[in-house]
Amino acid sequence: MPISRHDPYNVREAAQIIAIGIRIEKRRAYGKSTAALERQADRIREQAEARENARGKGRQK
Repeated sequence: MPISRHDPYNVREAAQIIAIGIRIEKRRAYGKSTAALERQADRIREQAEARENARGKGRQK
């Protein structure tokens, strides 16, 4: 179940993305690569959007 009507993320996915964002900023501060963490966040986002799009096809808005 999404957090709101406007977000495809559920609570767990939102928490994961926030935690990944914090890790990305820490790594940037040390000058390290963040590509893997950014791909992980993108993967979570894409899965959430695909799930909500598939769920929404049967509903009328």
